[in-house]
Amino acid sequence: MNRTVIVFASLTFTGAFLVNAIQTGHASAQAGSPKLNANAKMIAGPKRVQTHRLVVQVDVNDPAIMNLALNNVSNTVQHYSDIGQKIEVEVVAFGPGLHMLRDDTSPVKARIKSMSETMPEVAFSACGNTKENMAKTEAKEIPLITQAKVTKSGVVRLMELQEQGWSYLRP
Repeated sequence: MNRTVIVFASLTFTGAFLVNAIQTGHASAQAGSPKLNANAKMIAGPKRVQTHRLVVQVDVNDPAIMNLALNNVSNTVQHYSDIGQKIEVEVVAFGPGLHMLRDDTSPVKARIKSMSETMPEVAFSACGNTKENMAKTEAKEIPLITQAKVTKSGVVRLMELQEQGWSYLRP
């Protein structure tokens, strides 16, 4: 009889101990951090400022789409400026969209010039493959606006920026 009482008491104690351990572990996991005693102080680390990054694709020769893309860029830059956060934006033009960055055919070159003067966080990339193909087709050099930098391939540039975590927009 004594042996049965001792075994029963032992099992009861072990069970209570395990239940308490499971509940404590479960509560800590739910809180996302270990329990702190009442005298512990929480110290906040330095606030990390994230830089937002947006790449915008322009692949059509349509002034409405070009202006929509520039509106999106302008609104995005303004939004993050208003809340004190950093933003980088790159507009990548290729195919028929390269007309956006051509000095001789761009319907938005004055607007791009103005934006570049007031928004240094915005860059414009012109597809080198498209520029080369247009030069062959038109039998002349293709002049780009001064704000445009040439990238070997617009599609590859879009892909690489997305692989680096940039958000993507095609208006």
